[in-house]
Amino acid sequence: MKKKIIKCPQCQKEFNYYESEYRPFCSERCKMIDLGHWLSEEYTIPVSPANLDDEENEEDEL
Repeated sequence: MKKKIIKCPQCQKEFNYYESEYRPFCSERCKMIDLGHWLSEEYTIPVSPANLDDEENEEDEL
């Protein structure tokens, strides 16, 4: 099996990427913590103001 040591994006623990079934996380716990952040909208994807105007125009057309 390949060996690639990386840091978990959640807890920063080093682990072998190819041995984790929860990659890119080291454990199910870290994976679930990250999912919780997305579900509670703590993480967002930035949108440029131009894209916001386009979305508003599309809604008006409906």
